[in-house]
Amino acid sequence: MTLTRTASTFAPPVMEARRWIAGVTFPPERPLINVSQAAPVAAPPPQMRAAMAAFLEETETHLYGPDLGLPALRARIAADWSQAYGGQIGPEQVAVTAGCNQAFCAVMAALTTEGDEVILPTPWYFNHKMWLDISGVKAVPLGTGANLLPDPEEAAALITGRTRAIVLVSPNNPTGAEYPPELIAAFRDLARARGLKLVVDETYRDFHSRPGAPHDLFTDPDWADVLVHLYSFSKAYRLTGHRTGAIVASEALLAEVEKFHDAVVICAPTLGQRAALWGMENLSQWLAGERAEILARRAAILSAKETLATKGWILHEAGAYFAYLTHPETGTSSADLAPRLVRERGVLMLPGTMFMPEGDPLGAAQMRVAFANLDVPGIQAFVERMTA
Repeated sequence: MTLTRTASTFAPPVMEARRWIAGVTFPPERPLINVSQAAPVAAPPPQMRAAMAAFLEETETHLYGPDLGLPALRARIAADWSQAYGGQIGPEQVAVTAGCNQAFCAVMAALTTEGDEVILPTPWYFNHKMWLDISGVKAVPLGTGANLLPDPEEAAALITGRTRAIVLVSPNNPTGAEYPPELIAAFRDLARARGLKLVVDETYRDFHSRPGAPHDLFTDPDWADVLVHLYSFSKAYRLTGHRTGAIVASEALLAEVEKFHDAVVICAPTLGQRAALWGMENLSQWLAGERAEILARRAAILSAKETLATKGWILHEAGAYFAYLTHPETGTSSADLAPRLVRERGVLMLPGTMFMPEGDPLGAAQMRVAFANLDVPGIQAFVERMTA
């Protein structure tokens, strides 16, 4: 019997990890430390919730909206991105999506057909790999080495006649690595030279440690010929349940994306869109405070590098919501170690095997820590458990 596309795709990793908690008792003096999922666990700020409550009293909040998003939100994204990146972006080059995952799915549907190839640096974001598998598109792994940065020359060697795009995620999920502007530009040049699209997922852009724009791709007057930019409002404004993301790309590509939207979601949820617009208009100082707190947490986990090393943990990188580690148990796969850590240390984190091609030895040696929901004392407690 032939397997369907979903049957031949791996199960959602975060849901699998949650099953490791079943039947495990965590005593009050050692509660579970959950660093498995990169999503805010708090509600949006009170002032945003109040605005959302008011929106619920308005009829338009409950109706279908335009496939590519509310015009006011598209215009605000275009204006803010133009200012932030020093480029020229029009509202017609913006689409609002039901989260950034759906943005990726829509873009891949518009760029690829069955049997095509897309280059993904490894460790990769597992949902990107899942969607390519479901679509019948080959994910071509691009190793990143010890510094967790992809190499454009190595990527060039992987390009074939079926390659349609190169995908970069920066700050990276799962590693936390922030790609230097010149590296992102080199990938843009490679993609342009080879007739490909460069898809840059900046879900965690608001928590980049570098001040100012993280790259200058939008300053290129012909950026729309090669660049596809993805973004999420979920992390910035804690809107994960309201599914609001964005694509910035050429009008021609968004015309294809519109077909995907109309067939799958019709439009992104209107309440989330209105909340995102309200946040952009009113919460710049609040968001700056959120960024400062995440950077403080990043500094806390980076400062524990030597302490972790005393017990054999190697901290490779930390950024945005993530830290990426090599574990100390040589000969033990991270896939086996991760459930043990739940039982023996009361810590839930994801194994590197969930972010790498099957059988890759680096995946078996590595683990991801999503530390953004731990405050600084919580990070210290996590480090103590890892080194106990």
